[in-house]
Amino acid sequence: MSYFPEVSAIKYEGPESTNPLAFKHYNPEEVVEGQTLRELLRFSVCYWHTFRGMGADPFGPGCADRPWDDGSDSVENALKRVDVAFEFMQKLGVDFYCFHDRDVSPERATLKESNDVFDTIADKLLEAQQATGIKLLWGTANLFSHARYMHGAATSCNADVFAHAAAAVKKAIEVTHKLGGANYVFWGGREGYQNLFNTDMKRELDHLAKFMHMAKDHARSIGFEGQFLFEPKPKEPTKHQYDFDVAACMNFLRQYGLEDVVKMNIETNHATLAGHTMMHEMEYARIQNSLGSMDANYGDLLLGWDTDQFPTDIYLTTQCMLVVLEQGGISPGGLNFDAKVRRESFEPIDLFYAHIGGMDAFARGAKIAARIRQDGVLDEFVKNRYASYDDGIGKTIEEGSATFDSLEQYMLDKGDSAPNVSGRQEYLENLINQYI
Repeated sequence: MSYFPEVSAIKYEGPESTNPLAFKHYNPEEVVEGQTLRELLRFSVCYWHTFRGMGADPFGPGCADRPWDDGSDSVENALKRVDVAFEFMQKLGVDFYCFHDRDVSPERATLKESNDVFDTIADKLLEAQQATGIKLLWGTANLFSHARYMHGAATSCNADVFAHAAAAVKKAIEVTHKLGGANYVFWGGREGYQNLFNTDMKRELDHLAKFMHMAKDHARSIGFEGQFLFEPKPKEPTKHQYDFDVAACMNFLRQYGLEDVVKMNIETNHATLAGHTMMHEMEYARIQNSLGSMDANYGDLLLGWDTDQFPTDIYLTTQCMLVVLEQGGISPGGLNFDAKVRRESFEPIDLFYAHIGGMDAFARGAKIAARIRQDGVLDEFVKNRYASYDDGIGKTIEEGSATFDSLEQYMLDKGDSAPNVSGRQEYLENLINQYI
């Protein structure tokens, strides 16, 4: 049975194509800086928005047309959803997918019952992976939706909730390992606070660190050697989350001895909510050898919440790919479309239009970024801007031989500093626009 009978396999037809169900820029076998676009971009479909999202918002229930979904939490419906997902991903031509445990498997009254159902669904997922060659980019556990997590999970004031969350993550890691997942993600959906009057922040951060160490120890004990990822988000649903941005996450990881264990999974919309650009967050992680993966979306700058829109801004994707290419790629991470079609785009075919647009946008961004790097226009400008540190007094500063005494004497002898040169911001923005 086909769940998308009107859609054939999506092919690359080139920039002149007017077919809305074809790639204009994403040619998976095109080579960019020594890697095919397939290898470089490592596109992944998210299970939650794409196969579970129904378009609900605070003002109304879901209205998406999903003829294969009966709306129930039955095991039969969850098993059917696997068939839907893999048909969609095969026709789209992606190699990876991601999930939370509760995306793929409904929760039951007890932990044992939930685990048994999860095993049933995992067997079906494994069969589908083996039949199609599609792989699991990462798995994670939903530690935020159930009422038990109202005060958080690893940071909950209730030790029983901590224990339940640990059991859920244990199982999610085991299933991720069974399915050959390349990564495991920690996202603290409610790991934060609403009010410091009732919060012991130090104790909660200590508990979160213990939780992550336990997760790492268990994963290694069962042979899971995948990459661990930490996903920053500054707010929503809590007022202030402990994983506020890359800087906050790195500070936490270093304080608790996790900096060599966990890297960053960065999302554009979360960067926006933190008051940063995506390029800033990615570059901050990259220079600390901590850029592991990314959720590819963007947020509406006129709205102050996490809108999770599909990325179509070529300026944004170019900035992202400048960082990815500078790192030499993002494997074993990838580009996961943690994005949802708009509520008004309710037909199944809209899922294809959205993903095609996002994949084309990142393919264009990759090729533009590669041309910028090949011409060296940014590298040369930045190198010249810092030329005063290549020799003389600047070189002594970078080498560590300068002191306040020596720098004072240098300026006493010289009298005043050399004049600055222009940063030429507008010139550089114009230059980038020429490539785009």
